[in-house]
Amino acid sequence: MEAQAYYQQFERNVRIILDALAAGLDLRTTALDTSLPIEVYVLCEVLNQGAGEAFTLTATGVARLAEFQQQFMKHEGQTLAAMQRVLADKRATLRTPEGRVLAKEMLIRRLEFFNEAARQVNVMRTQQALGSPGQPWAVCLNRCLNHGFVGFIGFVGFWG
Repeated sequence: MEAQAYYQQFERNVRIILDALAAGLDLRTTALDTSLPIEVYVLCEVLNQGAGEAFTLTATGVARLAEFQQQFMKHEGQTLAAMQRVLADKRATLRTPEGRVLAKEMLIRRLEFFNEAARQVNVMRTQQALGSPGQPWAVCLNRCLNHGFVGFIGFVGFWG
């Protein structure tokens, strides 16, 4: 899919993810629980540095996406125009701790992420609606790792 298609689907993808969260989809046992807040933060940095927007995030976890959407909706036209400018500018760069990167590439990667995240969330909602069993081992593993119980890894290896 090309960048323009990702751009056109961006708002829809954010809504899909937020609707799934509002419907009670639990992301705590998935990689999205960690990656979603990071990607929202990076998207805001791309828009702030690359297009002069003023997104400020104070929420943590997946709540960061809802906070972003609220700010996005207040200035929707302005933000969409800023995204178009970044996508059209082939030379604009952003400063990162690793050096300079093209703003356009950073934005495209974020748009791709939200497209894939929305697809994953749709699959998860479908599985939930069909009554697919959860994965209790993943919840247990996350709890053990979060509490520093490293011995659990050996237990999984013994039974797995």
